[in-house]
Amino acid sequence: MAKYLRTSSITAELENLIREARKELYIISPYLKLSDNVKELLNDKEREKVEVRIIFGKQELAPAEMSYLENLSYVRLYFSKNLHAKCYMNESKMIIASMNLYEYSQQNNREMGILIDAENDEDKKVYEDATKDIESIVHNSEDFSYAKVPQKETPFKKVKTVVKNENQTVIKKSDSSYSKLLTTKELSSEIGETSRKINAWFVDNRLMYKKGEDWVATKKGEDLGGTSRSGQYGKFIIWPEEILKELQLNKV
Repeated sequence: MAKYLRTSSITAELENLIREARKELYIISPYLKLSDNVKELLNDKEREKVEVRIIFGKQELAPAEMSYLENLSYVRLYFSKNLHAKCYMNESKMIIASMNLYEYSQQNNREMGILIDAENDEDKKVYEDATKDIESIVHNSEDFSYAKVPQKETPFKKVKTVVKNENQTVIKKSDSSYSKLLTTKELSSEIGETSRKINAWFVDNRLMYKKGEDWVATKKGEDLGGTSRSGQYGKFIIWPEEILKELQLNKV
């Protein structure tokens, strides 16, 4: 049977929910600033190889928070700009509450919440219905996980840049023989646009496409210098830094 939670109870039950996760953990909160206790618990989940999905919104994470989370191999990050829901779930329990996973909220706000236990027959249908909505939120969110690749100098032979005319995109050769390869997230940080918009530009220019969970470079994209990499969550493309000029020129 669902259990009503007050502010202090939400914090305690949330820590228990994270601690008890054995296979998967979902954290959905528009505003995300992790307390030291939560970070310790996520470090434990990393050692236990628990798959963690964190969906945040409203604003991008502070650099320190982003850096910490991106260094956790079993954490996958999603951004949903219209997110207002607050929900925390493992494979058997779920908390739906007014509280963001934000230290200030835990310490200063008056919050209300509900704990749902899927092992209880009365709660199972509610848990399943909420899970479907969570899957929809994840599916429609921007995946930040493809940023988990270190920058490095990589040689390649056919470096080219894209120049957009009025009616078509023309590919021209470049004189570069070596270039730093950047992830979509790194490109987005350089020009101040979202990863989703950067990805859309590559797709619109027929440089890559989505196949299942993988990003795949087209022949045109490969000629441009797009290079496939495999990560824990599928394949993605890294691009020569020269492409930044074209992204800025076309005001992506």
